Amino acid sequence: MKADVISFASAEAGSIELPDDIFGLTPRADILHRVVRWQRAKAQQGTHSTLGRSEVSYSTRKIYRQKGTGGARHGSRNAPIFRKGGIYAGPVPRSHAFDLPKKVRALGLKHALSAKASSGDLVIVEDLNIAEARTAILAKALREKGWKRVLVIDGAEVNEGFARAARNIEGVDVLPSMGANVYDILRRDTLVITRAGVEALQARLSGGEKEAQA
Repeated sequence: MKADVISFASAEAGSIELPDDIFGLTPRADILHRVVRWQRAKAQQGTHSTLGRSEVSYSTRKIYRQKGTGGARHGSRNAPIFRKGGIYAGPVPRSHAFDLPKKVRALGLKHALSAKASSGDLVIVEDLNIAEARTAILAKALREKGWKRVLVIDGAEVNEGFARAARNIEGVDVLPSMGANVYDILRRDTLVITRAGVEALQARLSGGEKEAQA
C-alpha cells in the first residue's frame, strides 16, 4: 500500500510504499488483547506484601491458660483472627510476568500498526527536523496539526532536538523504532512515523523472525 509523506512543516514530501504484511492486515482484537496483557503484566512491580503469622512482631507467650477460661483455646496473638495478627494467605512480592511467543508479539505489533493505518490515524513524515528545538514552538505546531495524543516513532536513533522539545508536552511520546510497542501505539490517538522509522520497522518485522519487544 502507498502512503503520502509530509514534512513536519506540512509540505508534501513524496510517497512511500508500506508493506501490506505490516500495515495492511485486518486488525484482530484478540491478538492485540493478548499482547497488551503481556506488556502490562510484565510492567507490574509486584511489590505488594503483607505480614504473615510468622512475621508479625508480638510476644510468643501463650496468652492465657489452655482450659478453664470458658472461651476458645488460643496460643498466640499472632493468629489471623486477632486484631493486628498475621494475614492469612496474603499477597507476597512476586513477578506477574508470563511468557508469550515471539511470533505472537511480532504479530501483535503488526496488527497495531495496521489498526492505525486502517483507521486513518497513521501519518508518515520525512523526518523530525525542526527549525528551533523549543517546547513552545513544537507545542504550537502540534496544535495546528490537531495532534493532541500522539506517538512519534523515529528510526534507530531519535532526533535529539525534537525529543528534548517534546519532553514536557503532555500527551506526546517519542520512541525509537526498537521501542515501538502495541500498548503505546493503541493508547495514543495519532501515530506518526518517520521514513527512517518505517524502514527500521520493516527490517525488524520482516518475516516475523525478529522479536517485537515491548
